[in-house]
Order: sequence, then C-alpha cells, then structure tokens
Amino acid sequence: MPAHPDVPASTIIRDAIDLRRFPWIRPLVSAYSTDFSSVAGLFSGNPADPAAWTQTLARVQQSPRDRAGLARLLGAQLERRGAPAHARAAATRLADRETVAIVTGQQAGLFGGPLYTLLKAVTAIRLARKVSARHGIAAIPVFWVEAEDHDWEEVRTCRVLDAELALHEISLDSLEGAGTRPVSSLVIDDGIGDALGALEQALPATEFRDDVMARLRAHYRPGQRMGTAFAAWLDDLLGRYGLVVFEAADPAAKPLVASLFAKELDTPCRTTHFAKTTGDTMRHLGHEPQVEPGDDSVALFYMGGGDRVSIKRRDNGYAIGDVVRPLADVQQEAAEHPERFSPNVLLRPLVQDRLFPTVCYVAGPSELAYQAQLGAIYQDFGVEMPLLYPRANATLLDSAAVRFLEKYQLPFESLQPHDEAALNRLLQSQLPPGLEDGFVATADDVRARIEALKVAIASVDPTLAGAADTTVERMQDTLRHLHAKVISASKRKDDTLRRQFTRTQALAFPEGHPQERIVDLAFFLNRYGQALCERLIEGLPLDMGKHFLVTP
Repeated sequence: MPAHPDVPASTIIRDAIDLRRFPWIRPLVSAYSTDFSSVAGLFSGNPADPAAWTQTLARVQQSPRDRAGLARLLGAQLERRGAPAHARAAATRLADRETVAIVTGQQAGLFGGPLYTLLKAVTAIRLARKVSARHGIAAIPVFWVEAEDHDWEEVRTCRVLDAELALHEISLDSLEGAGTRPVSSLVIDDGIGDALGALEQALPATEFRDDVMARLRAHYRPGQRMGTAFAAWLDDLLGRYGLVVFEAADPAAKPLVASLFAKELDTPCRTTHFAKTTGDTMRHLGHEPQVEPGDDSVALFYMGGGDRVSIKRRDNGYAIGDVVRPLADVQQEAAEHPERFSPNVLLRPLVQDRLFPTVCYVAGPSELAYQAQLGAIYQDFGVEMPLLYPRANATLLDSAAVRFLEKYQLPFESLQPHDEAALNRLLQSQLPPGLEDGFVATADDVRARIEALKVAIASVDPTLAGAADTTVERMQDTLRHLHAKVISASKRKDDTLRRQFTRTQALAFPEGHPQERIVDLAFFLNRYGQALCERLIEGLPLDMGKHFLVTP
C-alpha cells in the first residue's frame, strides 16, 4: 500500500497510479505535475515549491480589492440559501486583509454534476487547511458556481449506475429560455419531479437513498433557479467543513469588477491578442491551446436583453447579436449597468481573482489548459495570477473490485477500453502453463516442416509449391480455430472471472469513460452516505501526479 506524507497511516487509499500511464490525460497536465520546468513560462509559479507559495501569498494579500463588499455579498448569498454556520463564519473572515482564498469551481450541473465536482471541492478544502497550518493565516476554501453560461446541454443531464452497474441518463426537460439565457436565470418547473423520480428509480436501494432523495428534493424544486439549487446542494454537503459556495452570476457582484469590463471594452480585442500569442507559445512547447478566439472577439457577453449574446468588434463599434452599437454607447452601459455583462472564458478567471484574494485555484485538466493562456492577460489587467493546483484524481471502488484487481494484478488503465481485449488477455493468462507456448511452437513447427518438404516437392513437380503453401495456411487456420475453441472453453469454464472483470470495468470505466468524469455525485452519496465527504476530506492525499484508487 502506498505511503503518503499528508495522510494518516490508516487510509482509504488502495493504490496510487502515475497519471502518465493514462492515455486520456493531457500531456500538459502530466508536464505540470511531473516536469514543471518545461512549462514554467506559462504559469505564475510551481505549487510544489514552498517559495512560490510565500511569494504568491504576499502578492495577493497586498493586492487591493473591496474585501468588505465581498464579505457582504457572500453573507447575503449564504443567508438567502440558509448555508451552515461554518460556511458563514468562513465568509466573514474574507473581510480580513490577511485572509486568502483557495478557489475552485464548476458549472451548475443537475443534482451536483459528476464526481469530479466533489473532488474539486475536497481538494480545495484540504489545500486550505494545509496553507492555514503552514503559514499561520486563514485560508478559506471557495467554490465558484459558474451559472452564467448558456450551454444548457452541458448541465441538464445526470448519470448514475443502477444495481447492475448499468449507466442511466436522467435529463431535465428544457426550461424556459434554455440554450440562450444564462443557466442561473432558468427557473426549475414541475418537470423536476419526473427527473427526481427517474433518479430514485435508477439508484440502487440502500440505507442512504431516502435521505439523499429528500435532500435533493429540498433543493431542486419548482420555482428554484438552477444555479441556486446547485449552490444550496453544495452548502448542504460541504458547508459544515467551511466551504464557501459563491453564485458568480449574482448581479450584486458585478459592480465590484466593473473596472475589468471597462478596460476590456476600452481596449477591444487586446485580450484576444494575448491569448492567441500565448497559444502560439504553447504550440512551440508541444501543447495545443485550449482557447482559439476569433480576431474580432471581445472577452464579454451581453445580457441586457435576457439572452447571453457574444460581443464582436465591428469597424468603429461593437456588434451585439445583429445590432452594431457605437463604442461609447456600450462602454457607458457597462459602467452604469455592469450586471448586464458577463465575462467569457478568458476574462472569467480575472473576475474571480479580482473579487477573491485567490492564492491558488484548484483546476481540472481543461481549466489548467486555458489558464496557461492567461498570464499576459492577468498582467495587462493588473490582477495577481494565482498558483494552480490540479484537482484530485480518483476512482471510488468497493472491496470486491479492489480484491479482483489485486488478485490478478491487472493494470488499472487496461480496463478503460470499452471492449474485451483485457479480459481475453486475462483469460489467456489463466490457461495451463505451456499451452499457449505449445500452440506457437506447433504453428512454427508446421511451417518449418512444410518449407522443408517444398524443396523435395519442387524436385518432383515445381507447380506443386503453391499447393504446399495452401496446405500451410489450412493447417495454420485449423490451429487457430483449435486455439479459439480452447479460449472459448476457458471462458465458459471461468464465468466467475468474466463476471468479476465486467463488474469492475463497469464501475471503474462506465461505457469506457473514467468514472470521475461521468458518474454523478448522487450515485456515490447513495452508496456511501454523507460520511463520504468527510472520508475524502480526511483521507485523500494532496499529490499532483497520481490517480488514487479509493475504498471509502
């Protein structure tokens, strides 16, 4: 069992796997975790270097921001949602000029989104505790709920495994305005009852199911907004551990960052230029940029009409949808009504880090990639760029799956392809010793003997050489058929092994996808209960280059 210095000797970790073994992991993520010097020019500092933390803490603490305004904003949100006392107390501490934030975030997915939502939050909580202990300051974990995006398809579906570990998709019918208006503005209607019913039917019967469903129904209810339902669900799960959940779409937050909107509109397409230039640098280093903005792109959306509409540079004005407006007109509206504007992916992190004293952002793989393009933009806007810490990578397995992997010493990643290749290799390895080598030796012997005969046959009748080759092929084909029959017999004989393999594969890589990216939080809470959160917070290591197999 692997040892990790930041977790107790008794741990939930069953194995720690080098991320570089996984073909689905971005090269940039691997380089960031294991060869930081190769990408150092794209980031503000190495989170594995204690000096980088000391320097970033000092920069962020000294950077001016409206801390009192932020604390009032957070307090109002948390009170409206009825967040736990620990979260409210943590939010109050952000008014102190010495306090820093460890921030993470995610789109407001239905019923909490995939497991990685929880892994992000847990990483932020653990990291905040570590920073507080090492530096003697208050470090507050913050979860940024991104709900101004209008991509409804990204958030409408929840995926869970049933009692047989088959994957079920539960989708919420389109709400009024879905697809054009920000998700934060979408009001849940009576259709939520059908989605909740489908979820309850799909989830296996456990001692925790009634509690999970009751709590979900309390937050996801008709009349509630999608972003607020997501935020309240996280409050419920993690607020007691001091996680401050922030609804970024709150109009009251916009005046605190209005100066960023003004600068973006005063220097049109400058942000795009910086992103494209840094993207070229990334390609030179062997990494594809995450964002490819158009030359006319402005890093803001307009929401004054209800829909979220991109802004483009057009001659001496700005095109908002089909309407071209004078520069001064749009600039004035942004100054007077910043709540009508929304940052795009290039500006959103700067909005976050102007609002919060962010010393570190806990990033998923895609976020790490687009953050790599933002260094020059942070500098241009005068916003302190935080350190980045990759979120925890983990797969939650039960004891039966772990025993299977340990017994047969299967490489975990071999389960990922959505086929039976790894199963067939495993079954072959269970054949009697010498059987496989015997087939190979027999095939080689047949070929060699026929080749020797061809010389004698050619001396009798040269035209029979082709017949000899055909005979070799037929005999080899017969051997192949015999080999296949042996394998089939082995499969029938060892149905238990097949069931164990299929079950473990379905749990670890449902339909070929990494579990953490596709199976939603509701499944794991139904299986392990609320205690899952605490077990992960107490036992999941802060180790950047590893994927952990966990038995909660």
